Amino acid sequence: MPKKKVVVLTGAGISAESGLKTFRDSDGLWEGYNVYEVATPRGFAANPQLVLDFYNMRRKDVANANPNAAHIGLAELQNDFDVEIITQNIDDLHERAGSKKVLHLHGEIFKMRSVFDEYTTYEIKGDIHVGDVAPDGFQLRPYIVWFEEPVPKIEEAAAITMQADIFVVIGTSLQVYPAAGLVNYAPAASPKIIIDKKIPDTISVRNLTSIESTAVEGISKLKELLYTKFS
Repeated sequence: MPKKKVVVLTGAGISAESGLKTFRDSDGLWEGYNVYEVATPRGFAANPQLVLDFYNMRRKDVANANPNAAHIGLAELQNDFDVEIITQNIDDLHERAGSKKVLHLHGEIFKMRSVFDEYTTYEIKGDIHVGDVAPDGFQLRPYIVWFEEPVPKIEEAAAITMQADIFVVIGTSLQVYPAAGLVNYAPAASPKIIIDKKIPDTISVRNLTSIESTAVEGISKLKELLYTKFS
């Protein structure tokens, strides 16, 4: 009998418990920066070194972070379920925890690309500086989907979600679009489970189970549901 397909959408809340902050925790500031100065194409055009320095720091932060119990718990589910993770996070904590199928909607901090070619990526562990160019001769930038840029992998994510026997949301309050709209692609009859510290009252989804808790606390409740109610 084939394993049930569990599609999991994760957001900043799952990585926050590994010490990685999100700008939404501090009124539009991210580590003291205005998010529109460091996470938009116009911000990069205005001050490229500031933006590169910001992501150089984020890269160090991620390198120093470790997967937490929520990341590890999702990886463990692969023993009994066909788990695919769609993450809004740019870190690699899901992969380091052992998850095999991970789609990054908003890019990856350990990759870079040229400002001209958004599809060819290069591994990066150190820093990027103004004047560093890709083989095509154009300036390198982080492989990050910034605000005001399209999300190129959203269609792939929607196709994965449409196959879900069970759809799970962890660490995001479904307020960031287009990722938040993925829940609408899950089959109507499939159970949906959302785990977040603050779940908006406005969410209206059929077959929804809400678990208002942190990701780490919620993972044990998720496992209980999957193995007793939905297996």
